[in-house]
Amino acid sequence: MKNYQAPHQHLKDRVIIVTGAGQGLGQTAAIAFAKQGATMILIGRTQAKLEATYDTIQAQGLPEALIFPMDLNKATEDDFNAMAEGIYQQLGRLDGILHNATDFDNLSPLEIQTTEQFEEMFRVNVIAPFALTKACLPLLELAENASVIFTSNSSAQTPKAYWGSHGISKAAADFMMQMWSQELESRPNIRFNSIVPGGLQSPQRKKTHPGEVHSELPIMESAMQLYLYLMGDESKGITGKVHQA
Repeated sequence: MKNYQAPHQHLKDRVIIVTGAGQGLGQTAAIAFAKQGATMILIGRTQAKLEATYDTIQAQGLPEALIFPMDLNKATEDDFNAMAEGIYQQLGRLDGILHNATDFDNLSPLEIQTTEQFEEMFRVNVIAPFALTKACLPLLELAENASVIFTSNSSAQTPKAYWGSHGISKAAADFMMQMWSQELESRPNIRFNSIVPGGLQSPQRKKTHPGEVHSELPIMESAMQLYLYLMGDESKGITGKVHQA
């Protein structure tokens, strides 16, 4: 889908959640979706960063976004249920989720990683996407064409030394995505997919590949064609897949 061109306003009037919307790929995706007419729900840990994304959307005259500050490492099932109820009360619908927030410490051998690191990684990368999807499922079921997207990475596709709890948790998230897809196959209006965006000029990439010349990598906007395709109607029927940007 590198050459895909989204039809004008192909997400008009839709409501889409993006986690990790305060910076990097999440921020880029939120703005890209808003440019196509979507009302964005911005979730992230840092209020100021979410406000920066909100301000960028507002400055361009795009649909007004909503901000939900939330630390996914500490959020409870009740928190996610309350947020879903708030979305229903304020907007009355939900058409998509981009699970983009991620937790990453550093590359290190498994033998020196701690159980606390594993627990935090799984809370942010697996448990939070599960709980958010579950809480929002009744809303997604009402949508004519709903899309749930997970941002994955190459360490989830093939085991790589030193990626530890991050790579393992991302693999688990992709497995969960496929399980959601299979279990909800009787509800074809909801589809689930993962995207491996590859090397981009993102804050995450600086952490995972500190030796690279960051400026020589593709800009984050270059991955947006695939995100826009999988969030819109033209990808209806595509589900349970891991896609390379």
